[in-house]
Amino acid sequence: MKILVTGGLGFIGSHAVVELLDDDYEVVVIDNLYNSSIDVIDNIKKITGKEFSFYQNDVCDLDALEKIFSEHKIDAVMHFAGYKAVGESVEKPILYYENNLLSTLHLCKKMIEHCCFKLIFSSSATVYGNPKVLPITEDCKVGSTTNPYGTTKWMNEKILKDITVANSNFTVIVLRYFNPIGAHKSGLIGEKPNGIPNNLMPYIVRVATGELEMLNIFGNDYDTPDGTGVRDYIHVVDLAKGHLKALEKAISSRGIYYYNLGTGIGYSVLDLVDNFEKVNHVKVPYRIIGRREGDIASCYADPSRAYKELDWKAELGLEDMMKDSYNFILKQKKG
Repeated sequence: MKILVTGGLGFIGSHAVVELLDDDYEVVVIDNLYNSSIDVIDNIKKITGKEFSFYQNDVCDLDALEKIFSEHKIDAVMHFAGYKAVGESVEKPILYYENNLLSTLHLCKKMIEHCCFKLIFSSSATVYGNPKVLPITEDCKVGSTTNPYGTTKWMNEKILKDITVANSNFTVIVLRYFNPIGAHKSGLIGEKPNGIPNNLMPYIVRVATGELEMLNIFGNDYDTPDGTGVRDYIHVVDLAKGHLKALEKAISSRGIYYYNLGTGIGYSVLDLVDNFEKVNHVKVPYRIIGRREGDIASCYADPSRAYKELDWKAELGLEDMMKDSYNFILKQKKG
């Protein structure tokens, strides 16, 4: 089978490409390098020893998509491409709505034109907004989002549901991620955002290496055990493996399905800092500043549906996430 991976050089997409190649799928990647690096291509090949096709294009570009679908018989698509920072989405809502919605619309248009009806969609726990109950199940209310990033994911889910209603052949597996961190054990691929990081773990590791002076923690007055925000952190390799399980489901199913991908365990920001320091024997200086617009107090998953229906569950723990995140950034600095 030949799988198109949009955003396949990004943090999660690159790990999914590794898992696909290791499982002997043929892979085609499209990535515009907005928040990724061309070096990832060689690093994926070093890890897997396998080749794949790459197109440096934007998924919003219909002509670029037409070229890919014309040159390859694509059997299924994993759609990772999109802007993903909560804080940035509050500052630049038009950028997020335009990119995240248009990319999905254009991708689905070309998929249908070329009779490709299997899509794994990269959604987010942000679609649940500020949850009324914890842990969060897939049956919890969606749509009361607290930031434009989350709203684009919710709107994309609505678009994809309508597409599956209108096209009985179309199958979508919606994967609602919680908080992916970590890196491949090789240290060759991981989260390396361009510029100042918007997400917590890349910021922590850059403070640990001295690249950044101090970690800003946004608020310590939430209704949580230590006052800082609580999230469900999942190792990116576990997350990538969940996509292969979702692909198996898509191949044998019709319609739209929703799955939480998380560990079911919530850790606070200070938990993360403390564990990082202990595991890696390094200090991470931090300061508490005001809450960030769009953030919520607590968010963690009930991942039992994915276990029952996809035969998937997270295997790697917080210590693995801390070690692998730091190992990746140290290797990047060396080389």
